[in-house]
Amino acid sequence: MSDFLTDYQLELQQLARRIAEEKVRPRAAECDRTGEFPWDLIKTFADVGFYGVYIDEKYGGSGGGVMELVIITEELSRACGGISLAVAATALGAFPIMLGGTDEQKDRWLPGIAAGKTLTGFGLTEPGAGSDASNMKTTAVLDGDYYILNGVKHFITNAGVAKLYTVIASTDPSKGIMGTSAFVVEEGMPGFSYGKEEDKMGIRASMTRELIFQDCKVPKGNLLGKPGRGFINAMQTLDRSRPGVAAQALGIAQGAFDLAVDYVRKRQQFGQSIAEFQGIQWMLADLATEIESARALLYKTARLIDSGATNISKFSAMSKLKCSDVAMRVTTDAVQLFGGYGYMRDYPIEKYMRDAKITQIYEGTNQIQRMVIGKNLLKEAQQKG
Repeated sequence: MSDFLTDYQLELQQLARRIAEEKVRPRAAECDRTGEFPWDLIKTFADVGFYGVYIDEKYGGSGGGVMELVIITEELSRACGGISLAVAATALGAFPIMLGGTDEQKDRWLPGIAAGKTLTGFGLTEPGAGSDASNMKTTAVLDGDYYILNGVKHFITNAGVAKLYTVIASTDPSKGIMGTSAFVVEEGMPGFSYGKEEDKMGIRASMTRELIFQDCKVPKGNLLGKPGRGFINAMQTLDRSRPGVAAQALGIAQGAFDLAVDYVRKRQQFGQSIAEFQGIQWMLADLATEIESARALLYKTARLIDSGATNISKFSAMSKLKCSDVAMRVTTDAVQLFGGYGYMRDYPIEKYMRDAKITQIYEGTNQIQRMVIGKNLLKEAQQKG
């Protein structure tokens, strides 16, 4: 089914699916076991233009949008949710530049990102400020031609492999979150280092580390937009990146479902394929319905964002919430369908369950998504009177 995709989007989907099957799937188990970052696949993704699909043509991209990013992320995640983050997390780090950068800043950084030469990361979360961004402790103090950053950013995807990081820091603590600003921090800047590599339950092919700033000197020219716009930039970024998490979750769900269908067709019990049992068919029917409904919501959200709509927070949160909850249900039931084999690492299905869990947590827990949705619903009702 085309899902009402354009010819270009269908071609992109087919390309991403082929690369996922031919290049990503053979590497998934090894990267999960070792925690190795798949540098060889980064080159593959760059060569076919995946890093530029959502970036304007004048900066070296192909001029697409969130929809194209969603398509690629979903297809790669069907083979490995961790490896897909090499593309999706770079988009997360690029969005603040696209949203808040000057023309000169976009000219400076976006072409390298679009070409896949420069991976990026996004520094918002801190050890004491996850969902509570108002508790941010990282500061940036203007000193002549530089801002001096001090603090720690925690659980940062692509940390240690990216060269650029968009970092939110407090420039005026008296104003709380409205006194935060966004900066581009480049690897090698004095006072910038990385923490330990995190040993994660899932998405182990993706690098997760701390960003540590100790009197880090960042040029004034690396400030994105005006001082005090950091939190707004971050929220606008998350509105556009949460569909990427949703796409990752959806791809994980679809990949697990495909493996489960294949397994139940081949598994023999009581003299017949277990796919012949009504209970199994009902489970598959429910899972397939959930996946398709999640995909419809996600694609609607991506199209809404690309249309230029400004009130996108509700649908962005809905798509992330729905797709990640579906991914957790589908992967849990898929392990059940595999029976005892599903619990063994000799079979790939348990990895999908481990990879799915993080999609309910990062870029705002699903409890936070429900708060975002609820507040928007009440705001809309108030506006209607």
